[in-house]
Amino acid sequence: MNTWILGVDPGLSGAMAMLNAGAVDVFDIPTTTRTVNKKEKRQIDPYQLSAWLEIQRPLIKFAVVEQVGTMPGQGVTSAFNFGFTTGCIHGIIAACGIEIRTVPPQVWKRKYGLLGQNKDASRGEASRRFPQFTHLWQLKKHDGRAEAALLALYGSEMT
Repeated sequence: MNTWILGVDPGLSGAMAMLNAGAVDVFDIPTTTRTVNKKEKRQIDPYQLSAWLEIQRPLIKFAVVEQVGTMPGQGVTSAFNFGFTTGCIHGIIAACGIEIRTVPPQVWKRKYGLLGQNKDASRGEASRRFPQFTHLWQLKKHDGRAEAALLALYGSEMT
């Protein structure tokens, strides 16, 4: 049976990418909106994420998740929401019985020459490595898809 490596760029604008023998498939982190103090807030949709992972689970060898943390100057609410989203992603992957391997951004980005570069550089590197899949991250807002694909590639090179 073919096995895929799952790369995960966590966050509400993040994505998951499955990689197998050069084939790439991407899935944006699903979100939903809720009203808090009369304001619409976007949050992770854990039900949709778990449903997607449950279907993919038999194909996935392991997941490589970027090891993230708060950024300097990030507000308390923003940091909490990011941590909540990342925790949900980890919990759902683990609940599906998929092994999680974390990698700091400095490690995988250094390997691909992306350290200190902007998000467009990740899209460029993913396009260079997977030219037949550039349509998956052609928009600026799809940098998470490109980073997820590179994380999956990093994972495939770890084994």
